[in-house]
Amino acid sequence: MDKFDRQIIALLRSDARTPVTRIAESVALSRSAVAERIRQLEERGVIQGYHARVADPESNAIKAYLELFYHESRCEQYVERMRAFPEIQRCSGISGETDMLVYLEVASMARLGEIRGQIENFPGMQRVKTHVVVTDWAF
Repeated sequence: MDKFDRQIIALLRSDARTPVTRIAESVALSRSAVAERIRQLEERGVIQGYHARVADPESNAIKAYLELFYHESRCEQYVERMRAFPEIQRCSGISGETDMLVYLEVASMARLGEIRGQIENFPGMQRVKTHVVVTDWAF
């Protein structure tokens, strides 16, 4: 991949529906050269598809990450307990000072507080640190 391929991919990532003519103008190549490069990127599997990012107008979910710190336990023990909360989307055992990172989406700050309180009461839980998502970017 050269600089033109990287520029083409960046433009398609920001808007997969960008016309080839506009991409060609942006990268200073002919329309046919850009179309051929896109075709080759698709054939090589670099471009694997085109997708629509759809916002759910009904969703006003509060997104947050919880950092869990615990004593002498294993992630698996806590993961089983986490399954009781439908708001929890992902649990990741990670390296470093933090033992587990939990991603959740809740309907209210009150519900976030309830879940956090229950997790704080898990046996062996030392500390729970909350990070509410303020801004989110998808790539």
